[in-house]
Amino acid sequence: MNMLCTLRSATETQLQSLREAPTRLESFLEDEEDFDDAKGAAFLELDIGEAWHGLQFLLTDTAWEGTPPLDFLVRGGEDVGDIPSDEGTARVFDAAGVKALAEALKTVSEDTLRQRFDPARLQAEDIYPGTWEEEEPAEDVDPLEELVSYFVELRKFTAAVAKRGHALLVHIG
Repeated sequence: MNMLCTLRSATETQLQSLREAPTRLESFLEDEEDFDDAKGAAFLELDIGEAWHGLQFLLTDTAWEGTPPLDFLVRGGEDVGDIPSDEGTARVFDAAGVKALAEALKTVSEDTLRQRFDPARLQAEDIYPGTWEEEEPAEDVDPLEELVSYFVELRKFTAAVAKRGHALLVHIG
């Protein structure tokens, strides 16, 4: 099973509705449910696919730990939704947390990420998807450049969500 990561903005009204009706998370993620919130219907979304764990590692220099808020892809926030524990996670960060995250991401340089990229260490640390040392990457994609590209998009995305004053839902599944 592929473990893919989607990030989505959410209004406070939507968060409250998700807390009250956790079984509606899947419909919310599939754009079938906006919980009757006109502001939430114009949500922002970023799909970082399988890059989530590599980004976690480059942002924190750890597989599963790190210092908030930069560890947000795998830790922190509030669990939300009705997801069996072996099928992923869905966590939300309130608007203040998103603002702190956006500010923290501004301080991370692409050079820092490039320096932390070590395919042998990523492989040894079992960083998902576990294909870091392949001689010929799938689809002729440079894994480092792909991660840096996702980081740039992630920084823009969190800044836009913070500017709106919205919360952030991080779904890995």
